[in-house]
Amino acid sequence: MKVLPLESLPALNALLNAVCTALLISGYAFIRRRNILAHRISMVSAFICSAAFLVFYVYFHTHAGLVRFGGQGWIRPAYFVLLTSHTILAVVTLPLVLTTLFLAMAGRFSKHRRMARWTLPIWLYVSVTGVVIYWLLFIAHSPISGRALSRHS
Repeated sequence: MKVLPLESLPALNALLNAVCTALLISGYAFIRRRNILAHRISMVSAFICSAAFLVFYVYFHTHAGLVRFGGQGWIRPAYFVLLTSHTILAVVTLPLVLTTLFLAMAGRFSKHRRMARWTLPIWLYVSVTGVVIYWLLFIAHSPISGRALSRHS
């Protein structure tokens, strides 16, 4: 079995976030058209993408350590504001997604709809900002040394 190199995991995670975003938007469009099966497939697929992201994210940071942001000037505080809101909402998203999914699986659709009105925009924000954070951290403002990964104890 071939293992992905550690350096490829941030790009994979950005891809998982982008796919999750597309699935969330598709799932919303499907439910608006009352296509319940397509909605269900989209949302379960989005959940699987997010779960895979979480596994790879934890693995990456366990092995790579801290990744330092290389940007300077106005982008630095903007990045950290974005990162802070993304991180806080990512923590909030997990129980929201699990609860929303449970309500749907339990057939409690009235409560599912009420919960989904909060879950969807927060989950979308986390997915989209995850891609933006990847781009800022690893593409636009990677450390000058050319090596974005640094081990921190």
